[in-house]
Amino acid sequence: MTEQDNLDRLITVFGGSGFLGRHVVRALAKRGYRIRVAVRRPDLAGHLQPLGRVGQIHAVQANLRYPASIAAAVRDADVVINLVGILYERGRQQFDTVQAMGAEAVALAASAHGAKVIHISAIGADENSTSAYARAKAKGEKLVLAAVPGATILRPSIVFGPEDNFFNLFASLARFAPMLPLIGGGTTRFQPVYVGDVADAVVAAVEGQTKPGATYELGGPKVFTFKELMEYVLATVERKRLLVPLPFFAAKLKATFLQFMPKPLLTPDQVELLRTDNVVSAESASNGLTLSSLGIAPRAVEAVVPTYLWRFRKTGQFQGRVA
Repeated sequence: MTEQDNLDRLITVFGGSGFLGRHVVRALAKRGYRIRVAVRRPDLAGHLQPLGRVGQIHAVQANLRYPASIAAAVRDADVVINLVGILYERGRQQFDTVQAMGAEAVALAASAHGAKVIHISAIGADENSTSAYARAKAKGEKLVLAAVPGATILRPSIVFGPEDNFFNLFASLARFAPMLPLIGGGTTRFQPVYVGDVADAVVAAVEGQTKPGATYELGGPKVFTFKELMEYVLATVERKRLLVPLPFFAAKLKATFLQFMPKPLLTPDQVELLRTDNVVSAESASNGLTLSSLGIAPRAVEAVVPTYLWRFRKTGQFQGRVA
């Protein structure tokens, strides 16, 4: 399909103004698609306009709690992409409300309009997890596939890139804190995946390269323990800090108080998430449901992270938005 053909296709992206959303919108814009970005505050989505040509990207108001706004956002769309997720609960923004019922509402609206669905979940989604976040993600997947059996589910591991909430956070902490905690001893394993590679996987799904109804797990080329990631951050920002093991029970107690910060450093539910490895499963790898099966060679942490953490060595400020 040529770029000219793509101009006739409309893609609605829910949550397109966030960290992953900006990269997804940019990747779609480069392919020539018309993009409707559905967000709660369209007035705060102006930074997306430079990612495409004049008139190619436009934002509309939508709230996953209001079906009428969802229906309006998916009207005439060929593909609907749901990127909406939350890391912690606040007020009406609850895991089940956003990541389960909200996901179902998007899928039902897309089904009613005959649109293809691509749903972003997360590695670790599990209905039997001790984490409410992971349970809601799993419930959301189930509800999406019930509404649209041919939907594509993409489950990334920790997503990194400029403005990420992982490497930037710990690099910032390393500037001031005399020590960094190794929750659960730092043995939890992760497979960080570059935000641009996840965006490319979304584009591959839009263009029919994924199997209908399949769930893909997206991870980078290397698995790290939490301790190894902390050591890497410290080496990159050229800081020497103590790495102190913190048992899960102690971390959960500390998180009980930290969760009330305006933007929590840690919540009890996140501690529960850290009890389980966050890596691509052997089943997904053997079944060809990974980035490599989509023809995407995942970029390494070492090749990308230093390009935005270097500023912590001088100013303590991380890199701004990528246009």
